[in-house]
This record gives sequence, structure tokens and C-alpha cells, in this order.
Amino acid sequence: MQAHAISDRNEDTPSIPEFSPMTRSLAQVISYITHPLFLPLLVTFLILNSIPEYMVTFKSLSKRFAFDSLYFRVGITCIGFPALVLFLTRALNLVSSVYMKTQRDRIIPYSAMMIFYFWAFYTFQQEGLAPRFYTAFFLGAFLSISIAFVSNVFIKTSMHTVGWGGVIGFLLSLMWGMHMNVSIPLVITFFVAALVATARMVLGAHTPREIYAGFLIGILCQLISCWILVK
Repeated sequence: MQAHAISDRNEDTPSIPEFSPMTRSLAQVISYITHPLFLPLLVTFLILNSIPEYMVTFKSLSKRFAFDSLYFRVGITCIGFPALVLFLTRALNLVSSVYMKTQRDRIIPYSAMMIFYFWAFYTFQQEGLAPRFYTAFFLGAFLSISIAFVSNVFIKTSMHTVGWGGVIGFLLSLMWGMHMNVSIPLVITFFVAALVATARMVLGAHTPREIYAGFLIGILCQLISCWILVK
């Protein structure tokens, strides 16, 4: 009878996957190197090296920011400043962890990221030197963070998948809006995005709903931004 009760309990209780320490460590490394803060710099690198002809005007006319220093400009705005805000809030005990494990921890960093990404979009838009699809990427990033900020009230949307969904949406925008052949980068990005989503689930950082919500937000915001600026 006791064995029967144990059997019933095991059938009714949903199984929780358990992963080895090595698997979890690998998932942690993947989460670090694919962190969404690095994605604007990655997109900038891909554009400058894959389609530099679209940045010629920016290179020749921009006096404040030279071609090579674009990396610094994007890096300091989209990585340096948000990271500084995160570490300051942690030092002041405004967040419980730099990993932002709770929805409450994400409020201030998300607010800061919204400001910095809008700043990046606004400056590129006002200068009018960068390609419109590049400016649209930052608008999409701002919109996706804004929506993730609102959705954070209800679910802890995965910022990793918001970011990689944004890269997928950006490449789809180039394919549909600019008629560029980006099939190989798109396939690679899909693979990396799936790897990132798997890593986040292995670590137990997010539920499947939070993972899928992130992808949906990232992709749609980039497509909308492309429609607004590049149409």
C-alpha cells in the first residue's frame, strides 16, 4: 500500500530535469558570452565587415565619430553605461544581485537601458549619416526593452532571448526590407539563439513561456522598426 502511494505521487508530480555540474557550467559560460549587452556591438561588427559599402557615407562625413571609433561609441553607450548602472545599483544594495534573478531587480537596470538605447537611436537619427536600417536596429532595441520592462510586471521575460530575437528580426528586416542575402548569418543566428535558450533553461533561469515571449518581443520590435524607418 505504501509502495502504491509512492508510485501515485511520482506519477502526479511533474519531473524536474537535473543536469550535471559540467552541463550547468557550460550553460553558464554560454550565457555569459552571449549576453544581450554585447549584441549591438556584434551587429555593428557584422555590418562593418559584411556590408561596409553602406557605411561609406558615415565614414566620410562623420567628423565627431570616425569609422573605427564607432565600436567605442556603441560599446560605451550600450555596454559601458548599462553595466555601470548595474554595478552601482548593486553597490548601493538597490538590487540583490548583478544577475537580476528577480523581477524587482530588473526595474532600475531596464530603465537605464531604455534611456541609453533611445539615446543611441536618437543620435544616429539626428545625424542622418548612418544607414537607416542600422538606426532602425537601435529603435528596435529600445522598443523591445520598453516592452520587456512592461512585461516584467507579469513575467520575468528572458532578456537573452529578447536580444537574440532582435538579431533574428534585424536579419529578417534586411532580407525582406532591403532584399539582402543574409541567409547564412540568419541560419547561424537561429542556431545560436536556440543554444542560448537551451542554456537559460538548463540553468533554470526562465520558464519556456518567458523564453518564447523574449523571442517574440525581439523579432516583432525589429520588424516594426524596419517598417517605420526603412519603408
